[in-house]
Amino acid sequence: MYKYYNANSKGNYVNDCVIRSISVAENKTWEETYDELSRIAKKNGILLDDVNFVESLLDYRYDRVKTYFSETVGDFVEVHPKGTYLITMPNHITVSKDGVIYDTFDCRDKVLRDAWKVSGR
Repeated sequence: MYKYYNANSKGNYVNDCVIRSISVAENKTWEETYDELSRIAKKNGILLDDVNFVESLLDYRYDRVKTYFSETVGDFVEVHPKGTYLITMPNHITVSKDGVIYDTFDCRDKVLRDAWKVSGR
């Protein structure tokens, strides 16, 4: 299931999927998450939306979940209906909470890259 949700505090529709998805997954505000990720990225001399930054951060904080070649985001969520997951795909990251994808567009048909379990059963 998909639910439109824009965590951006100003309601802007911008390239902030890293901030939006992590803020929802960690139950933090968009501003708190933006500040935290900006500090970490600056300390490491990398942009906070760089795939290397995102994957390293997620690997540090969470456990990767086994995914399958050509599995879509929707397929993954159907198999993992409980808990909170951060899910990457080429050029995007989203969040699933108890089987619902919270994002500014419906990405269920996109082929996923990787997934991390944030919390849940």
